[in-house]
Amino acid sequence: MPDVVVVGAGPVGLLAAAELRRLGCDVTVIERRPVAGPGSRAIGLHSPSLAALEPGGYTERLLAEALRVDRGEARADGEVLGVVRFDRLSRRFPFVATLPQAATERVLTDAAPDVDRGVTVRGVVAERAAVRIDVERAEGPGEMRAAVVVVASGAGARDLVYRPGAVAVREYADRYLMSDAPAGGRPVAEVHLDRGGVLESFPMPGGLRRFVAWDPSPDEDAPAARTARLRAAVADRVGADEAASITGATSFRVRRAVAPRLRRGRVVVIGDAAHEVSPIGGQGMNLGLLDAATLAPLVAAWARRGDAPDAELARWERRRVASARRAAMLASLNTGLGRPLGAAGDRARRAALRVLLAGPGGRAFAHAYAMGLDLDA
Repeated sequence: MPDVVVVGAGPVGLLAAAELRRLGCDVTVIERRPVAGPGSRAIGLHSPSLAALEPGGYTERLLAEALRVDRGEARADGEVLGVVRFDRLSRRFPFVATLPQAATERVLTDAAPDVDRGVTVRGVVAERAAVRIDVERAEGPGEMRAAVVVVASGAGARDLVYRPGAVAVREYADRYLMSDAPAGGRPVAEVHLDRGGVLESFPMPGGLRRFVAWDPSPDEDAPAARTARLRAAVADRVGADEAASITGATSFRVRRAVAPRLRRGRVVVIGDAAHEVSPIGGQGMNLGLLDAATLAPLVAAWARRGDAPDAELARWERRRVASARRAAMLASLNTGLGRPLGAAGDRARRAALRVLLAGPGGRAFAHAYAMGLDLDA
């Protein structure tokens, strides 16, 4: 029986497994997907995450593939309303590192135990001295056991550990379009805010930019229609050449959920399984990575001693829940800030941003955006 089974091989689960392995635990990682996903929802690593990844040697490898973004601009109709300076926040990592999620997963996969793929978890049952995991593979159902189980397999895993209704979920009406395109340009993040809502443009390695735009369409529709709307938004606010580089677009909605508890006996929940925040603002993956990095030493001590460090785990849980609530609040504010407004509201928003981003306000905004409000930053 392994010391720990980690459920989920996304960035958060992989980091938890890699750190537990580094700290001497016998770890098994199981994942429902037969192969690593090609998607790239999360692209930004903030300074606190880079610092948390450094003891395991992951940061250097990630930075070798990343683009370093040291400033962002808030814009409206081509005018710069204010500048956010990430290079003034941290001496060690004075930037946001952007890279595709697949690259982050690849680095962490190299450090983690081999992933047992094609394993669907049907139940997690606490026993007296272990946790039983009911699983299903291609060849049929089965069981696994571990002293501790870390659930890090996303929002879909929430029902494995929480009773129905135990975690309040808020569904936002907002829909967004997203695409990574070979648009090049300056290594500066841009957030365009005008009457039509937000359009974010983030530089990525390899001359790519990620475009995310508020979408006026309330429903999912044909891929060609989504692509046309995103191209129109980019052409209007960024440029025709950048718009022409977009060949496809995905759409997504956002939700907010923060579990009040992260531990039940020998079962611990981290990442999106424990909390979902709007991706507008780039907090979600970083929040989960800090969950994993701060949990691993406690679980490793548990495995060495044979008994749970209950006081330390309770303190960890309080800090991570409080940090998730802060991140969710900030993400909600960012989501609201990026909604379409009428002429008067748009003028007021521009005026407020000019004031907010000037002087100390700009530094405070950068601090909050770059995970500075997290209690483990």
